[in-house]
Amino acid sequence: MPYKTINVPENGAKITMSDGSLSVPDNPILPFIEGDGTGPDIWRASVRVLDAAVAKCYGGKRKINWMKVYAGEESFRKFGDWLPQETVDAFQEYRVGIKGPLTTPIGKGIRSLNVALRQLLDLYACVRPVKYFTGVPSPVKAPEKVDMVIFRENTEDIYAGIEFAAGTIEAHQIMVVLKQMFPKDFKKIRFGESQPETVGIGIKPVSRPGTERLVRAAIDYALAFHRRSVNLVHKGNIMKFTEGAFKDWGYELAMREYRSMIVTQRESWIIDNQDKNPTVSVAENALSIDPGFDMMSPAQQSEIIAEVEAALKLMPTHGAGQWKKKLMVKDSIADITLQQVLTRAEEFDVIATLNLNGDYLSDALAAQVGGIGIAPGANINYESGHAIFEATHGTAPKYANLDKVNPGSVILSGEMMLRYLGWVEAADAIIAALDKTIGQKTVTYDFARMMPGAKEVKCSEFATAIISNL
Repeated sequence: MPYKTINVPENGAKITMSDGSLSVPDNPILPFIEGDGTGPDIWRASVRVLDAAVAKCYGGKRKINWMKVYAGEESFRKFGDWLPQETVDAFQEYRVGIKGPLTTPIGKGIRSLNVALRQLLDLYACVRPVKYFTGVPSPVKAPEKVDMVIFRENTEDIYAGIEFAAGTIEAHQIMVVLKQMFPKDFKKIRFGESQPETVGIGIKPVSRPGTERLVRAAIDYALAFHRRSVNLVHKGNIMKFTEGAFKDWGYELAMREYRSMIVTQRESWIIDNQDKNPTVSVAENALSIDPGFDMMSPAQQSEIIAEVEAALKLMPTHGAGQWKKKLMVKDSIADITLQQVLTRAEEFDVIATLNLNGDYLSDALAAQVGGIGIAPGANINYESGHAIFEATHGTAPKYANLDKVNPGSVILSGEMMLRYLGWVEAADAIIAALDKTIGQKTVTYDFARMMPGAKEVKCSEFATAIISNL
């Protein structure tokens, strides 16, 4: 595709998809957006680390051909457009890229550029690894227990953006439909009858296909990188047909497509009971996994009995302790999860969840390991191969061009990108070098002010220290 504002590297090649998998050449062209505010500072530091790691690990056999594309303030100044179509086209054509933080334009009706890119490219999985690096200041007692990867659904739930402001004709029309067709639900709207002009309306869509592709991505990741478990986080105890459906559809997908490789938590209890006591009856097993079993209705008891019988059919492949080597699939309620990632962090590994839950969890977890300044992220469509890796923090314009801020978020997002490309050796080298550098207490100001005996360095100097530790 010819571009007017983008210079395509002559020596690079495109990443393609072949038989459902990425086909990555040794000289891929990767689009990048520097970002606004501190974006140029952290990009200059980060790209040096990424290139050095690739050179170190592959001895010149592999090389990234970087292709600058435009969005945000720089784009608006140059072209009068916050997000040029050429930028979207470039990410579409070259599949994988990286970006710094972008400003959300000021003004009503102007959408976030980050959200726009995700929606235009259908990047349905927001992937946020959260891992502690030794020596990083933390507000919790045992941050070293935090090592999780969050898969946050990126296109449904609140990110669908279906909202109607109070007092608008659209909100009024929605309430009229509810009142006429679903009167019982309309009565649940506080002030809907007495003061309808004061009520804003939001719609929360959650679909089976949207759920399945996210959970599939989480399970595939967990299996590929030998993780212990996938936890479906939801609020299904209250929102049974959206959040609850997410949980149910997730379990169904796991048991249908990954049967030999996974075990659900409840199945593990049933099978373990049978392993420990081969003569245990089905009813006794049911009572063990559901202590209220003897107080249930006959219909409820039949449901639990059926669950036990189905799990016992797995004994040939999962019994005799075999289930302990399988990927565990479990679930937890969102509010208790936010507590337990603080108190029982070691029990969580890969998390799959809807948009709003994932938003809270990823930022709360980032705070445990040093803040979003060092938190990486990616938005990925695993079916098409399209992915944009990104800084998860804001633009911090007051620090722009001061060579001051922590480039860790973009460096680690680049590490995620290398791992996604299959360049695992370079990704591992970056993790090890970053860990060593922080362990030596050579850090930027944000960490130095909380680390006794730290050597405070500039953004560029932090990159140099990492490179020296590769």
